[in-house]
Amino acid sequence: MNSPTSVSQTQAWLESLRPKTLPLALAAIITGSALAVWTGHFKLPVALLALLTAAMLQILSNLANDYGDVVKGSDTEKRIGPLRGMQKGVITASQMKKALKITVLLACLSGIALIAVACEEPRDILGFLVLGLLAIVAAITYTVGAKPYGYIGLGDISVLIFFGWLSVAGAYYLQAGFFDSIVMLPATACGLLSAAVLNINNLRDIEDDKRNGKNTLAVRLGPQKARYYHACLIIGATLCLVLFTIQNLPGWSGWLFLLALPLLLKHMWYVLNEPTPEGMRPMLEHMVKAALLTNILFSAGLVLNY
Repeated sequence: MNSPTSVSQTQAWLESLRPKTLPLALAAIITGSALAVWTGHFKLPVALLALLTAAMLQILSNLANDYGDVVKGSDTEKRIGPLRGMQKGVITASQMKKALKITVLLACLSGIALIAVACEEPRDILGFLVLGLLAIVAAITYTVGAKPYGYIGLGDISVLIFFGWLSVAGAYYLQAGFFDSIVMLPATACGLLSAAVLNINNLRDIEDDKRNGKNTLAVRLGPQKARYYHACLIIGATLCLVLFTIQNLPGWSGWLFLLALPLLLKHMWYVLNEPTPEGMRPMLEHMVKAALLTNILFSAGLVLNY
């Protein structure tokens, strides 16, 4: 383990906060807001507060993930992924607990402000309070607790729900004031791309996770089937956007997201043909960028069709 003096506290906290993961978390809110623009219901204050709340929840998830994996011993020096503050011994468990409490408080304050600005009906206020609490619980219990769901292969479905369906549809609902099933195809695409990011992370750490009892979906499927699953996630997300565009967006601008297709296909081909966990290391950032580009281009197409 690295000496605590070899890494500064600031660097250690930045590593645990994982700022590079934030754009993907925000992409779902951007997509939901672009759908609101397209249908004429966009509200800038609501969109900004939704972005802030999503960022706080992502940070909470990152910190809880670090804490839970270290406490359970699943993050060791043998893992291929980067060691972070707690693994390096720079951040103590008590410091991380304090950071988690502060982040929960900030997420609650941001969420309450969002609900206060966006919701008028009592049922909407209650509904989003419940969803907000569920999001906080889900962020923490992925790796923390007696039976963390990330250790039994349920992380992927959680990502689909929270980073796809709830984030996109929720951002749209908070601005439009009603639910429209038309948002579910883009929401599903966004969730599938986010699940692909998680799957790459799990493919990278598959051997270490297996040794330490962290039975992610990649561990359960095995290396080869997890690669086929990865291809299905990317193809499924693309088909969702294609189907939505055919049904709803006339003209060329609705197809802007296809500009990201070569990047997605190159990524998919590499993952299918690279057999080693070490080979997945550069693919995590590559998948984040490809997913983010796809969502941004799709959102741009929606705005141009307004």
